[in-house]
Formats: sequence, structure tokens, C-alpha cells
Amino acid sequence: MEPKGTANVSDDGQDLAEVQRTHWQNTYTTHPGMYGEEPSAPARHAAAVFHAAGARDVLELGAGHGRDALYFAREGFTVQATDFSAAGLEQLGAAARRQAVDRRVRTAVHDVRDPLPLPDASVDAVFAHMLLCMALSTEEIHALVGEIGRVLRPGGSFVYTVRHTGDAHYGTGTPHGDDVFEHGGFAVHFFPRDLVDALAEGWSLDEVHAFEEGDLPRQLWRVTQTRPGTPSV
Repeated sequence: MEPKGTANVSDDGQDLAEVQRTHWQNTYTTHPGMYGEEPSAPARHAAAVFHAAGARDVLELGAGHGRDALYFAREGFTVQATDFSAAGLEQLGAAARRQAVDRRVRTAVHDVRDPLPLPDASVDAVFAHMLLCMALSTEEIHALVGEIGRVLRPGGSFVYTVRHTGDAHYGTGTPHGDDVFEHGGFAVHFFPRDLVDALAEGWSLDEVHAFEEGDLPRQLWRVTQTRPGTPSV
């Protein structure tokens, strides 16, 4: 499957991802800790996968205010948490100090359209809950997964979740092209199954698990894939 074109311009001509950055920044500022303190079900699954693989260092992309990053730290992992919202990461840092896991958590403001600020083969595992299905074009998603493969060590695990085209919101709301639709100010890139398969080319695709979450309810896939190679001891 070849990457599609971009879907990165809003109706008023602004960069859609930048509009989304502002929206999320305002949302986290207005609703601190909006997702609560309990980790997501995908994070619990990911922690089990990472433990089984002997992972120590975890990179979380789109960490927000940190409910999952903090859970990984409490599970004993060293965590680098990134998000494009400084407000969310500030809340994450404060919570890490309260929970006395701040020595195991680092944060960095980062836009995933840019190369990841990490050396090659520098982390054991990567987690991204609904990050890949944000206001990113198919081309940008492919580039991001390429970056994830670059920073993962051989045998490293990548667990991500995305809303898919079976979701009730798919095809409704404000369309931005490339399977991106906006509802309530939040733009979502809904994944067809062939995009999941294309992103796993050159990887071992271990699992594609369908599940529901939240209101509506949202329809998602939880995908687990492994970078080729033998893990270092």
C-alpha cells in the first residue's frame, strides 16, 4: 500500500496539526488530569508484553498528562514520555514527583511529524495510545513508524491503538481528507485494516485486537508488532 497524500490543512487554510496542538493545549489546561489516574487497558496489556520481552526502557508517544507513563514507571520501567502539549507534560511531571517515580520518568515536548529526538536502537519498547490516529496524514504515519523502528532495539516491541473505519464517527463530522474527520474540535485519522498491514511491513505483526473504549463507544484496534532481530542481552 502506498502512502496517501497529506490531510494537513483545515477549512480556513491553517495547518491542521497546529490547530490540534492549540486545541489539546487548551483542553489540558482547562481540564487537568482529564483522563484520570488509572492506566488505560492497552497500557496494562503493553506492560505485560514489555515485561515478557525483558524490556527496560519505554518510549511513550502522545503521553498527555501521563496516566500510562506513570503506570509504566510504577511497573519498574524507565520512561521517556513525549507529547506536543507542554501543559499535559507539566501535569505528568508534577504527578511523577507526587508518586515518587520522577527519577524514572523524563518528558520532552515533541511533534511526531519531526524525527524522534533519540539515537538509533536506544529503547526497548514503544507505546502509543491513539496517537497514530490523530491529525496525521498517511504519509506522516508511515514516516513516524519508520522512526519508531529506527529507535527500537532489535526484538523491541511496539504497541499502539487506533480508531478504525468501523467506528460510528467514521465518515461523519468535518472531513479533512485521507480518512481524517473532526468531531467536537478533535480530528481523528480512522484506520482501514490495510493501513495496519502496511505499517507492519518489515516487522513481525504479533496481534491486531479489536476493542471498545469510552462513549459511543469508540471502536479501536490494539496492534502489537516486533522489530526484527535478536534482543541484546
